[in-house]
Order: sequence, then structure tokens, then C-alpha cells
Amino acid sequence: MTNIPTDLLRTLVTVVDLRSFTKAAQTLGVTQPAVSAQIKRLQGMLGGELFDRGAPGIVLTRQGEAVVTHARRLLAINDEILGAAKTDNARKRIRIGLPGDLSGPLLPWTLAKFRIRWPDYNFQTMSGGASGMLRDMREGNIDIVIALSHEEPTDARHHWSDQLVWVRSDATKVDPQAQVPVPMLAFSEECMCFRAGVKALREAGRSHRLVMMSGTVLTLAAGVDAGLGTLVMTRGRVRLTQLKRWDDAPLPKLPQLHVGIYVREGADTRVLNDLADDLAPLLRPKPEEDVDGSAFRAVRTAFNKAEALGAR
Repeated sequence: MTNIPTDLLRTLVTVVDLRSFTKAAQTLGVTQPAVSAQIKRLQGMLGGELFDRGAPGIVLTRQGEAVVTHARRLLAINDEILGAAKTDNARKRIRIGLPGDLSGPLLPWTLAKFRIRWPDYNFQTMSGGASGMLRDMREGNIDIVIALSHEEPTDARHHWSDQLVWVRSDATKVDPQAQVPVPMLAFSEECMCFRAGVKALREAGRSHRLVMMSGTVLTLAAGVDAGLGTLVMTRGRVRLTQLKRWDDAPLPKLPQLHVGIYVREGADTRVLNDLADDLAPLLRPKPEEDVDGSAFRAVRTAFNKAEALGAR
């Protein structure tokens, strides 16, 4: 009896979902030749072509469509089996992966409201790059991923675009002379917002200096508030801080990014979809006047205390 390795099926589904061998390789954390080799091995086991070589892009043959349909079902069952083997506490934990600039004090408010409907669930949040988190989700290690991308998502439950902006405080100073590096703060050197800012500066003939890195919005915003430099954020996330959009900055215009909320398939998909549906209106950009001020008490209190301590 021939057994089909689930990693081959997961690679196939990832290629189909992302419409690209290259993107699938990045998401799965392997090389593109490795993805091609896995697809070739799967086709050899099944005795037929899964992709239409005569069509442009990623187009499945009739056999390929049938295989992908069954592969999704098999992978969902595989993930259910893994979930059933977990302890009750682990099985009732929802793991949320998100980039640092989308975290902040608003998330716990949403989770608290969600637990009124689903009181048995606990939560764990983690940060990281989009490709790594999506790979972990497809391997069953993360339940919900909120990810940024340069291209419009095709397999996200919710998605929208958001404008990147420079932010500042009253203490922010950037020399307008092109030969002076722009002081910047970032979550990491791999942060998509930071990299977009660096690219815009490079195209404008300017360099940068990464003055500070931190994994939290609160710390980075405090760094900008203290005058260490400027920060690139999505426009919708500026409201998580006391910072101001720097619309008239002596800096180049920034692009838009796409934001997607992705949900792991499995036995508890209904619960995860419910939480994803709660997160979407929370994270979508809103008019600045359409903000519930009570949800920002934690941020404003922290900034006020820091300012008071700094003045001593």
C-alpha cells in the first residue's frame, strides 16, 4: 500500500493557494528547487501531471483539482488528530501571530469580549515575519495570523489596504540635508514597514541609521516621543500611540501595504473564524474621530507616567 506523505500534500496546497512556487518556498521555509522536487515526487506517486504546463501561471489539471480537494480534507483531518492529542489546556488555547506594529492595547479588549461568548478559550500572541508565521499556521502551530504583504492576499478571511506613514513627536528632528542619515526606529531589520521606509529613502537618494529596535509598539513610540528618531507605521496603527502622522515630513512618500487575517483549517475553525471576524473591524483603518477613547487608557497612562518620570 502506498502512503502519501502529508508534507507533499501541504506543499501542493501552499503552491495553489499562493499561486507561486517561489512564494510557497518562502512560506514553507525551503528553497524553490525543494518545492519543485516535492511536487515532482507527488506527481510520480500519483502517476499524472497536477499542473497544466501549457497554461500561464499556476493552473491545475483536472486530476490536480481533484487531488487538491482531497488534500485539503486530509490535511484538515491530520491537524484534527494532532489537536486531539493535545491536553485540554493546549487544545483550548488560541495562538495568534501578528507583526509588532499591529499589536497593542486594543487586542486584549477584543479578546475579553470574545471570551464572553467562548469562555473556555485562552490566548497566546506571538510576533514574527509574515512568511514564517504563515508557514507555522499551515503546519498547525499558529491558529490565526495577521500578516502584512505587498500584494493583495488571495486566501485571507479578511483583507484590506493601509497606507504607510512616517510618525513623529514634538521632539522629532530629521536633518533635511540628503547627506545626513535619517534616524529610524523599528521592530526589527526584517520588519516590512521599516524595509519599506529604507527602500523609499534609498530611492530618494538618502541613507538611514537604525537607532533603536524593540518588539513592542509602546517602547518604540516612547523612543520617538523621546526624540530618538522617526518610525514607519501603518496609518491605522498610529492611533495606538500618542504620536502624530508626519504628513509634511522632509522624507519620501511611502507605499500602501495589504493586511490579511488568515485562519487555520481544522475542527475548531468556527471558533477561529469568529475571532477573526472580531479582529477585522478592530484593525481596519478608521477615521480618527471614530475611536473609542476608553480603549486607549493603558497607552495614555503609560506615556503620561513616562513623561512625568522624565521630567524629574
